[in-house]
Amino acid sequence: MRNKIELNKEKKDEMIRLIKDYFLKERDEDLGDLAAELILDFFVENIAPEFYNQGVYDSYVFIKDKAEDLFAIQR
Repeated sequence: MRNKIELNKEKKDEMIRLIKDYFLKERDEDLGDLAAELILDFFVENIAPEFYNQGVYDSYVFIKDKAEDLFAIQR
């Protein structure tokens, strides 16, 4: 079962604003709230899990490397 990435209302509203600002600035398109929210939902559902998983993996490698460093302090 996949855990769903959830955003609080304030964070979601901010991301919608950022998407709308991006489309206006970069594409000269005035996106409505619904269109921006659908884009955000698509990214959260389909793209964000890859970034999350990479973060988990990077954390694992970091912790594993630090745990191996513990052997260096053996007497």
